Amino acid sequence: MKVSVIGTGYVGLVSGTCFAEIGHHVTCIDIDENKVAMLQNAQSPIYEPGLNDLLDRNIKADRLHFSTGYESCLEADITFLAVGTPSGDDGNADLTYLESAAKSVATHLKDEGVVVIKSTVPVGTGKKIKDLISSHTDKKFYVVNNPEFLKEGSAIEDFMRPDRVIIGSDNDFAVKQMDELYAPLVRQGNPIYHMSNLSAEMTKYAANCFLATKISFINEVANLCDIVCADIEEVRKGISSDVRIGKHFLYPGPGYGGSCFPKDVKALIYTAKENDTLLNIVQAAEDVNDLQKIKMYQKMKKHFEGNLEGKVFAFWGAAFKANTDDVRETAAIYMAEALIKEGAKIRFYDPVASENYLKAMKKYPETEGKIESVSDMYEVMKDCDGLVTMTEWREFRNPDYKKVKELLKSPVVFDARNLFDTERTLEAGLKYYAIGKKI
Repeated sequence: MKVSVIGTGYVGLVSGTCFAEIGHHVTCIDIDENKVAMLQNAQSPIYEPGLNDLLDRNIKADRLHFSTGYESCLEADITFLAVGTPSGDDGNADLTYLESAAKSVATHLKDEGVVVIKSTVPVGTGKKIKDLISSHTDKKFYVVNNPEFLKEGSAIEDFMRPDRVIIGSDNDFAVKQMDELYAPLVRQGNPIYHMSNLSAEMTKYAANCFLATKISFINEVANLCDIVCADIEEVRKGISSDVRIGKHFLYPGPGYGGSCFPKDVKALIYTAKENDTLLNIVQAAEDVNDLQKIKMYQKMKKHFEGNLEGKVFAFWGAAFKANTDDVRETAAIYMAEALIKEGAKIRFYDPVASENYLKAMKKYPETEGKIESVSDMYEVMKDCDGLVTMTEWREFRNPDYKKVKELLKSPVVFDARNLFDTERTLEAGLKYYAIGKKI
């Protein structure tokens, strides 16, 4: 099939490249000329394991193309809208980019073309986009909602072996087209669920808000473990073995971040308020998460008896999670801001997200000149007053404890990701703080 994908952000680029990998002919469109030039040279603007290899292979196979123009939509059987829908000031999803892309597609539509909303959008957006496109074309077309469920760091695997594919549409022809598109991915029995556009839109938000709630729940339990001297690692194993609960998203830490959970939680809360109701559990998940981002800062301040002035701390990690360079809503931003306000400075090491983190911190003028990037995970600790683990990169999981002790001016570890082995940390002569672990 011929496919066009509008937007080469995380979702659009991964989806377009993977569609090409399974044999479709794909053109990815973006208005950013520099980004398109990079992609035409098989250079990904985002970090995602395995993506560069797929780009290179499918460009060479002539199945994957990149453009700043919409001409490919004139021949596309299916056109995906995969542009950003960021949170507005009120928490609602900003559909400006989506509406702009829809208007551009409308003037380049193939007759009986299928327009697929891949972006995460509020309930009812499918109808709005259908009406918008109708006002700009006389051609027959269909609007489908096809939400994505990709995890940064494992997006290619998630796409190629989906737990499920959601197709929201009220038209048999459009559904048949979508089934054909995804056929190579569901041969092993992965389900395709057909539903209304409205249900597909709600499914995406409900899924992300439920996962965000699991994260906030385990963090809240971990905080209680700190008080009563239980161990959250033991508790987590005890509850996650229950098949009704499961083991995923039950790892305590500095809260959720990234591009999806924060904005999707806000958007669903907004939708509820617009419909004169409340989502108390989802609201609580957000409230808990806001506090969790600086939970370790509070422990640091208590350890130093309220005086952080002049202290220098080493951060291991800046990305909101491992295997990505995404720093959107990362706890490392909030932690650095809180520590710097107390007079401290930050040195940090991240294997891929350093540049993005420094750019993100420019939005906080009070941190200027007080954050330094270091290119080695051990060198970053030299003469620091403590080590703070912020991201669960694999290289941090089995450190040289003796070396950590020798490099730090003050031998204390603030393990916001519960990466360190408690016994080995203490045996090395390090003071150790974690999230809900019995120490």
